[in-house]
Amino acid sequence: MSKNHRGSGIRSLPAHGRGTCAICKKENIKVLYEKEIDGQNVNICKYCNAALKNKARKAVAAPATSEEASTEA
Repeated sequence: MSKNHRGSGIRSLPAHGRGTCAICKKENIKVLYEKEIDGQNVNICKYCNAALKNKARKAVAAPATSEEASTEA
């Protein structure tokens, strides 16, 4: 099967979705994820987006594991 439409969603964006990530400051990287950081909506790269999601997931899981440990003791 052909892949004619791959990336068609970012062709209309300025510089085809490339720019500088607001978190890691990498230049000429695809910044396709819009997040609110310090009250401002900024575009970030997929690596920083994944890091923020993992950080939030671990923050939610950490109190649950500490509560379980205190009830067992």
